[in-house]
Amino acid sequence: MSTPAYYTEEGLRKLQEELHHLRTVERPHISQQIAEARDKGDLSENAEYHAAKEEQGLLEARIAKMEEVLASARVVDPDLLATDKVYIHCTVKVKQVANGMERSFTLVAESEADIKSGKISVSSPIGQGLLGRMAGDVADIKTPNGTMQFEVIEISR
Repeated sequence: MSTPAYYTEEGLRKLQEELHHLRTVERPHISQQIAEARDKGDLSENAEYHAAKEEQGLLEARIAKMEEVLASARVVDPDLLATDKVYIHCTVKVKQVANGMERSFTLVAESEADIKSGKISVSSPIGQGLLGRMAGDVADIKTPNGTMQFEVIEISR
């Protein structure tokens, strides 16, 4: 069994809806494509048939992966989280030590990450570097652009 992934209720619901869509819309659509390609004759030289079968394999792998993720998914109630340390689903305000730039991030599960809305994956380098930190701590975080220092200014829900 894989390690648990922690989601908000909204994030878990979105995953469930996506899985439902894959099973009820995408799977029948690909089956229809395979049937149509099969009706065109010799399967050994039928590129449409082989492409549809490959697409079906990719879809089935994606469905299996999502089922595995959902089987280990846990919902976290953000109201029950303490704000003394940085945890998943906390919003943390940080200051980049080098240039004084301040930014707020909410740490979320990988599938909920959206950098434009300030949600970063808890498994990202910055997310990993901030986990367990307290207000006033300075974290040295290795990023693709080199090591950066972030000072934790504030932690909230």
